[in-house]
Amino acid sequence: MAGKLLGVIGGSGLYSMKELNIVEKVTVDTPFGAPSEDIVIGELSGTRMAFLPRHGSGHFIPPSEINFRANIFALKKLGVEQIISVSAVGSMKEKLQPGHFSIPYQFIDKTTRRISTFFTTGIVGHVALADPVCLATAKDLSLAAHKVDAVVHDGGTYVCIEGPQFSTRAESNVYRQWGVDIIGMTNATEAKLAREASLCYATLALVTDYDCWKEEEEHVTVEAVLEIMHKNVETAQKILKELAFKFPGRSNCKCESASQNAVVTDSKIIPAKLRDKLSILFG
Repeated sequence: MAGKLLGVIGGSGLYSMKELNIVEKVTVDTPFGAPSEDIVIGELSGTRMAFLPRHGSGHFIPPSEINFRANIFALKKLGVEQIISVSAVGSMKEKLQPGHFSIPYQFIDKTTRRISTFFTTGIVGHVALADPVCLATAKDLSLAAHKVDAVVHDGGTYVCIEGPQFSTRAESNVYRQWGVDIIGMTNATEAKLAREASLCYATLALVTDYDCWKEEEEHVTVEAVLEIMHKNVETAQKILKELAFKFPGRSNCKCESASQNAVVTDSKIIPAKLRDKLSILFG
């Protein structure tokens, strides 16, 4: 198989599509350890796709223990240039109702326990993150969502919390004062690493609940989330099929050159082992 390879991060249910021709499962070695799961390579509507279950098959890796660096590095190593990240989120606004979809353009990162950079002692670099989402990829994703009549909200802000607990009501109300649209536990970390890896990144967020700010609603529970998730996954699959059918590939965006001039360390003093370890990312 040749051609463009679209990366998809999400639950294992995403690639349970009869139209998807699964070619192989690939074990990818990375300098950061093993990714969450072997990566499923397949073809859908003429587009090659690489599926990576974020939490592992069966959902056994909690948000704070996901090996985000290994996940993004593995997709980069396979030749992925664009990533669609599918995840469940809570709604922080009345208009984003459970069952709707959101394609956020911004992130607020409230995580505290994660390594969200490939730069380490021996090599220092800085990438621009003012616009953390690839808008060209996000717009292609939105077009696909509208084609299948999904209720989708474009733009807005995703606040990423550490988890695994849901928010307190006080926290939820603070985020609402910030004008946040949705809340989740994973995507800001992925977006940062994808940018350093010069990959296009966009989120397809599945709204499952109103967090806990909406007092007349039941507080968010795992049962309620899973019930909405099962319904939303079917629509998410339709969106991915539509995107694959008319997949344009990477357009003229700045993502592919995001790390081109990011390294500020004198190349003469970067350890040879470290240079080799990160060569896929920074040349």
